[in-house]
Amino acid sequence: MLETSIKRHWQLAALSNYQGASYTYGEVARMIVKYHHDWREAGYKPGFRVALYSRNCAEWNVALLAAFTYRAVAVPLLNEFTSEMVKKLVEHSEAQILLTQKDFIKLEDCPEIDKDDIHFEDHNPEELLMINYTSGTTSAPKGVMIPERAMWSNMDFARTVLPNLHAGDRVLSLLPTAHLYGMSFELMYEFCAGIHITSLNRPLSPNLILTALKEVKPVIVIVVPMLIEKVVRKGILPQFNSAKIRAARQIPFLRQIVNKRFREGLQEALGGNFYEVIIGGAGLNNEVEDVLREIGFNYTVGYGMTECAPIIGYADWKEFVRNSCGKAAPRMEVKIDSVDPQRIPGEILARGMNVMLGYYKNEEATRAAIDSEGWLHTGDMGIIDSVGNIFIKGRIKTMLLSGSGQNIYPEEIEAAICGIPFVNECVVVQREHRLVALTYPDRDAAAKAGYASDADVLKYLESHRTIVNKKFPVYSQVNAFELVENEFEKTPKKSIKRFLYS
Repeated sequence: MLETSIKRHWQLAALSNYQGASYTYGEVARMIVKYHHDWREAGYKPGFRVALYSRNCAEWNVALLAAFTYRAVAVPLLNEFTSEMVKKLVEHSEAQILLTQKDFIKLEDCPEIDKDDIHFEDHNPEELLMINYTSGTTSAPKGVMIPERAMWSNMDFARTVLPNLHAGDRVLSLLPTAHLYGMSFELMYEFCAGIHITSLNRPLSPNLILTALKEVKPVIVIVVPMLIEKVVRKGILPQFNSAKIRAARQIPFLRQIVNKRFREGLQEALGGNFYEVIIGGAGLNNEVEDVLREIGFNYTVGYGMTECAPIIGYADWKEFVRNSCGKAAPRMEVKIDSVDPQRIPGEILARGMNVMLGYYKNEEATRAAIDSEGWLHTGDMGIIDSVGNIFIKGRIKTMLLSGSGQNIYPEEIEAAICGIPFVNECVVVQREHRLVALTYPDRDAAAKAGYASDADVLKYLESHRTIVNKKFPVYSQVNAFELVENEFEKTPKKSIKRFLYS
C-alpha cells in the first residue's frame, strides 16, 4: 500500500510542517531510500529496532515510514515522555538506534531517484511491525507488540468508512503521531490515500489549533474530547443557554434557525470543509454531547485502545447513537462479559485482526490480557444493545465498590459534575466509603460571576450537589467537593492519569 501510494501520487504534496517545510510523495521516497541505504551500510538488517523520539513533524513521519518499509521494528516514543523514561524504554525495547529531531535525514542529502526505483519488501501478516508503549491512565507504560496485520486492518478500516477522502485532500495532524490513534488515522491511512498531511510541529494551544484548522481546511477532523469541549463551552454554551436563545428554541421554526446557525458556526471554526469530526481517546461530556446532538453537528465517537492499533468500535456520524462509541469495526468481534449484556455492565472483550501479539517481555501481563480463546480483556466496563452499539460505563480499575457492595462508575458521576458551570475537570475518589469530587474550577469565569474565592466556589458547588445527586442512587452520590489548584495531569491523548489521584 505504501509503495503503490508513493508511485501513484509522486508529484502531490505528502507531508508538511505547519507554516514550514513541505515534501511531495516523491521527495518522501527519496528520504526513505536514503534511510534504507544508511542502515544497510551500517549493517542493520530487517528486524532491527529503531526508536523515534521528537515532537510531531513531517520528518518524524518520514522516519517511521522508512522503518516500516525497511521491515525494521519501530519503537515510537511519545514526546511527553521524560528523558529518564525514554532511556528506560529504549533499553527495554532493545532498540539499536534512537532517532531524535537532530538525527532526521534532510532532503538535500538525498539522491534523485525515479519512481520505478521504489521496491519495498512485503511483511508477513504476523510479523512484528512496532513496539508501542502505552501512556496508560491507571498504570505504567507497557510495550504493545503490533503486528503488520493490525496496522493493515486499521488502514483498510479507514479506507472503508471514510470514502469521501480523495488524493490531494488535506488533513491536519493534531494528535501525537507516536500514539496509535494519531498514527493510524492522521498518517498511515491518509498517506496511502494520497492525502496531504500537515503536522502541527509546535506546542499546541486552542488558538493555534483553531487558526491552523481554518487555514488547512481538513476534510476530516480527528480529535480528543478536550478540544471539542473547550470550543463548545467557551464559544457556544454561553450564548446557547442565554435567556433569549432558550426562548427561541421553544418555537419549532426558530429552533431550526438557531440550531443551523450554531452548527454552521462550529463547523466554520473547525475549518468548514470536513465530512465529520471523529472523537476518541476518552468519553465526551454529556452536556457537550447534548448540544452537539441538538444542533445536528456531524460528529461521531469511536472506541479503541493501543492494543488494537487502535480501533475496536465505530459508526458513521449519520448512524451514530448518542452516548455510544459505535459498533464493532470490520474484522473485529465485541462481546460483554455479563449475564445480561444489554442491561448489566460487564467487561468489554474484543477479538480479531486488530489485536496485538502481546506485551513485550511481559508474558504474565499478556496472559492476563488475552485469554485462551483470543479475547482481549479491555479493562473497560460496558453494555451492548440489540443491534451492536457499544456503551462504555467506565474502567474496571476505576470502578469503586460501595460499603454495601454496589458497583460505582466514577466517570458517570464526573460527567454530571462537569455539567455544573465553572467546572473544568473532575475526578471522583473514594475516602472511607465517602465519595469526594476533586474539582479543578474555571476560577476566572467564577470570579467574573461574583465567586471570587475558593470558599465562594465551594459554596456554589455545594448548592448544586443535590441536583447532581438526584441523578444517581444513594451509594453513587457525592458527599463533598474538594478544589485542586492545577489541571489534572494527563496522558498525551488527554485522559486524566487517575492513578495519581486515587
